[in-house]
Amino acid sequence: MPSETLWEIAKAEVEKRGSSGNEGNGVEIGEKSVFFIGSKNGGKTTIILRCLDRDEPAKPTLALEYTYGRRAKGHNTPKDIAHFWELGAGTSLLDLISVPITSDTLRTFSIVLVLDLSKPNDLWTTMENLLQATRSHVDKVIMKLGRTNSKAASEMRQKIWSNMQKEHPDRELIDPFPVPLVIIGSKYDIFQDFDSEKRKVICKTLRFVAHYYGASLMFTSKSEALLLKIRGVINQLAFGIDKSKSICVDQNKPLFITAGLDSLCQIGPPPVPDNDIGKFHAHTPMELWKKVYGKLFPPKRINTLKDIKDPARDPQYVESEVDEMRIQKDQELEQYKRNASKSWKQIELDS
Repeated sequence: MPSETLWEIAKAEVEKRGSSGNEGNGVEIGEKSVFFIGSKNGGKTTIILRCLDRDEPAKPTLALEYTYGRRAKGHNTPKDIAHFWELGAGTSLLDLISVPITSDTLRTFSIVLVLDLSKPNDLWTTMENLLQATRSHVDKVIMKLGRTNSKAASEMRQKIWSNMQKEHPDRELIDPFPVPLVIIGSKYDIFQDFDSEKRKVICKTLRFVAHYYGASLMFTSKSEALLLKIRGVINQLAFGIDKSKSICVDQNKPLFITAGLDSLCQIGPPPVPDNDIGKFHAHTPMELWKKVYGKLFPPKRINTLKDIKDPARDPQYVESEVDEMRIQKDQELEQYKRNASKSWKQIELDS
């Protein structure tokens, strides 16, 4: 009988560890992934740095960035690993959503959607585009996973209901996101100075969206107390520590609602007179809330890739030698284009 190769031995060891689960000596290393998406300049990087205890200034995220953190479960035990991904540029780089979300990472994957509360006219469009693109890709990955591992795919579909109690009155009325989702409203310090009626509409709308998707919802700012609460929530996603059971639904305070603790009864109907509801011609509750929200906060045009600042010309990345070489190469490229254009014109004339 031929001896096993090193690869076959390694593969068998990995399969052995996977089948043993939490049995044995209990020192297996856990790995989870947390993907931050949301408003451009909404504070995603700041939240990540705070969660990782990194005292450094937040820099603009150019496209898709990655970092990681470690945390020990106890004394003399291996540290769990948390992978942090961040999508920059708001909704301009939706194609990159597929990079961190794979069949290998999906079972321990979470989404954090950060929305800039100081820009309510951009809020719904940003939220809708990012969640639709993310959900579409996650659904494709689950479907692909189901072809090779139907048990794992089935477990994922069942797991999305874990935050909703079986006796919850809204269980048949919601559509949970396929992976754990946390919605964070940032820049609460600016938002709290908004007109009371505007704050009411934004709070109720976000509560409905979060509840409908089986997500947690919370507001934050530069306040240390609020950042600590957010850090606790992110650590729960990244390292599996105990989930907070606290709740605050007062629109005059920063919202903090853990998934499964809200209800449509507490949220109430969309903030519009009863006799005006029928004028919106909505086919679903989500569409109704979208139209009511859009009436008070008409969406602005979402910037495209053309509006993204060229990082090569960003003053914070100045490097004289590199910049001088870039200028030289740009000039050479322009000269090449002119010469090529002349060559093609000459060919046309000769013909």
